[in-house]
Order: sequence, then structure tokens, then C-alpha cells
Amino acid sequence: MSQERPRILVLGAGIMQGPALRIAAEMGLEAVAADADPGAPCVPLAARFQNVDLKDREGIEALGRSLMERGGLGGIMTAGTDFSATVAWAAEKLRLSGIPYESALDASDKERMRRRFKAAGVPSPEFVVMNAPPQDGSSLPFPLPVVVKPVDNMGSRGCRRVDSPDELGTAVSAALQFSRSGRAIVEQYMEGPEFSVDALVFKGEITICGIADRHIFFPPYFIEMGHTMPSEMEPAVISSLLGAFTLGVRALGIDCGAAKGDIKLTPNGPMIGEIAARLSGGYMSGWTYPYSSGVLPTRGAIEIALGRKPSHTVPEWNWTSAERAFISIPGEVCSITGVEKARVTPFVKDVFVRIAPGSPVRFPENNVTKCGNIISAAAARQDAVRSAAAAARSILIRLRAPNAATEAFLAAQPGKTAFPPDAFAIDALLLPLLAGMPDRGAGQNGAYRLFPFPEFVESGLTDYMGRTVDESLQAVRLLTGMELPIAQTGAQACGGPVLGRAFWQALIRGGYQGAAYYIDTLGEGRA
Repeated sequence: MSQERPRILVLGAGIMQGPALRIAAEMGLEAVAADADPGAPCVPLAARFQNVDLKDREGIEALGRSLMERGGLGGIMTAGTDFSATVAWAAEKLRLSGIPYESALDASDKERMRRRFKAAGVPSPEFVVMNAPPQDGSSLPFPLPVVVKPVDNMGSRGCRRVDSPDELGTAVSAALQFSRSGRAIVEQYMEGPEFSVDALVFKGEITICGIADRHIFFPPYFIEMGHTMPSEMEPAVISSLLGAFTLGVRALGIDCGAAKGDIKLTPNGPMIGEIAARLSGGYMSGWTYPYSSGVLPTRGAIEIALGRKPSHTVPEWNWTSAERAFISIPGEVCSITGVEKARVTPFVKDVFVRIAPGSPVRFPENNVTKCGNIISAAAARQDAVRSAAAAARSILIRLRAPNAATEAFLAAQPGKTAFPPDAFAIDALLLPLLAGMPDRGAGQNGAYRLFPFPEFVESGLTDYMGRTVDESLQAVRLLTGMELPIAQTGAQACGGPVLGRAFWQALIRGGYQGAAYYIDTLGEGRA
């Protein structure tokens, strides 16, 4: 029986693969999705779903062969997953368009990648590979600081900076837990801003699909709190970054597929963090570049998988698209408010919420433990950036009390903990004022006042998300249903029901979440 529609096999049915499944259908293709999770969010977008573990390359090959025998298969692809090597394996075995399997392994394994780069003269850091924690961190062949990461994982899992020899063993041990092959790579730290690039490659011709500024926070980890497309860097700098990226793509042998690169602009020039043989995750290829340019890299990647030259790769407009994440301190989600407010914020295009009431949350140590993301787009850069940031701040996550993880987080004294950091980084001048406050007095039907702390309220400090102290207090009032007026003087505050040192400490340490949690532990917050 002849096939009515050409087929494409898409590895993954998660959010990052949603654009591929949707665009394939719009192209008139029968999109078959494969995923180990039958409940993956984008399964409904597929014309057909197969429950196959994406690590099982022979299983994917067998699925592809079955599709060939029962109506045909035009190509196989993925976006935003770890499994570009599985794609290459199956495509090579089935004689479909794709990169060589060995090249895919080079792009999936950071040790192999670094060796390829070194042999080809691609600017990248010095490195060593370890399969066990070292006994002596001072024996490294290059100076600290260094970055430790698993050789075969993504999303910054198990990745962190190390600044002293006694941290190295712990960091390597943590990275090994995220490595399927039991190896960690230790690299020289690259100082400087970071950028991401997407590209399509057809018969060796590289088409750049955007370069974005990445916004990285919370050392010693590398948490991307968003990216902005296009980059603000001047053309000459962008040209040098793309030049290094192009060298890396060619060194890896990516000649017919997609490539995603992370690049640092160091004092010595561009250096390659890594290059993957696929389109990016992190909303770049499927959302921010299309919004900023009118070009769909995913469509081009599908065309290449089908053996065709990618079409419609010239930008139609030059807008800015901004992606911003929102996060939580540790605990369990009680409620989430402000999502609809975020959705109707001017210039906001998408709101992705990864959590729900009852979800456990933690302060992110990698890029897969954030709570959600906002994407905006506008003709003016400042409109896109402000919109995404404002929408992210409008989403409030209330934590359930009591909770041991939240209690442990809030128990740390402000100014004493490097990670997870305090929501508000107060200076040494504010700490004695905080220490000298009364704690609290008895409440009367929740009619608390706040002990005045104008030095903090008027400091201009902002939290993780850019909320001012006053905005954070308003969020606490909204979540708890309490007015929480600030007493006029310290003497008046001491004479009546008051929230003092413990409240302000919870706000400084955990932001609006910490202060609302503190009130809830008093039994005074709105249920």
C-alpha cells in the first residue's frame, strides 16, 4: 500500500520537540514521535506515537525500518535532546539524510569533542578527563578556577565551577553521577560573556539561525535565567564568535543536519564551550529566533532530514525576542498565582509553567530545575526585555508550610551562605540593624505591623527576579491576605503586634516566598 503522506520520525515528544511535530504537520508530513514517556506533553501533536527509549539506538533503528516497510520513511531528526547520536545511528543504518554516526558521537561526548577541537586548532579550553574523584586537586595540569561537568549530559546537569583544590573531588563526584559513561571532564574556566548559536548545515553549507546573549547566574553553578535574541554585541565581535563556531562545526564533521553552539568571549578571544549536532533546546530554535526573524530553523532541519536544501532561511524582520525564567526556593508548591497576568502582559508571546500545586521545588543547580519560562517579542529591544522580566515577576509561587526543605533554607543566616544565595544581597551595614531588631509580638487576628526597616526598604536592592523590596512586600500581602502596614516608629512597633527580625530575615533570605512562608508558620496567613 502506498503512503499518502511522507513520514518523518521525531525523537522526543517534550516541549522542545513540539515545534518539530507541529511544523511537520503543517508541511503535510506524517509526524511519528518516539519517546520513553507516553505521557510526554506533545504526544497529541504527533500523527502517531511509539513508546521507545531514545537511548535505545537499535530500537529506534528497528522502528525506522518498520516505518520504511509500512509506507516509507523520509527522515529522522530531533531538537533539544541528548540523542543526536541515536538520530545519526538510525539515519546511517537506514541510509537517510544525516551526519556520520562518529561525528554525532564527537558532538555528544565532551572528551571526544575537545580532542577534535584540539586537533583542528579550534579555540577551546585545556582539559583532563576523570573517572573517579581525584585525591589531590592541586595536581591539575592547569591552574584554577576550572569547570567540572559530565562528558555526556546536557542542561548543565552536574556542571559547576571550582575555585579551590578541596572542592574538586566533590565536584567530580557530583558530575560522575550525571554521566552515563562514568566520566567527568575538568576544563580551564573561560572568563567572559556567553552566547548561543543555532545553525543549519546542508552539504557543508552553514546557515546561521541567530546568535543570542545568554544570562548566566548563581555561581558556582551556571544557571541560565534567560537569553535575548539577537545579541547586542557589535558586528565585528559577532563575526569573530561565528568564525570560531564555524571552525568547530567543521572540526566535528557536521555536514548535513543542525548545530547548536555555546561560545564564550574571553580576554583572549572567542572560545567554544560546546557544539551539539542538533537544534537548541532552551526555546531558542523553536521560539525566540522565529519571533525575532520570521525564520523557522525547525522547518529547515526537517527539510535537511528529508534530504532537501533548507528553504526560507532569510530573515523577514529584525525584532528582539527575550526569554526569562522564574525560579523558587526549596519546598513544595502550595499555589501559583499571576500566570494569567503574565499571559496578558504586552509583548508576551508564551508562558511555560513546569510546576503545579504539590510539585517539589528546589533552588536550581542546573537548567532543568527552573519553574517556568516567559517569552516575549517586540520591535524595540527594551520592550521585549522589560515585558519578559515583568511577566516573570508577576508569577508568585507560594510554598506549603511546614516543610523541612524550606525550613532548612530559611535557617541560614543572611550574608553567610554562598549557595543557594540570599534573595537580597544585603551589605554589612544592614546586618547589625537586622540583628538589633526585636523578633515579634503577639498577633491580634493577624493584624500585624512590620517593624520599620527603611534602610533596607529604600536600599534599591532587588531579588533574584529583579523585584524591589517594596514589590516583594506587596507580593507577601497578596499571598497572605494581610495588610502588613509598617509601623511609624520602632517604639510604636514594640508596643503592639509586630513582625520584626524573623520576618525581615525570611524576606532577605527567601524573598517574598520566605516572608509568606514565615507568616504561614505563625498560622496567620490566608489558606
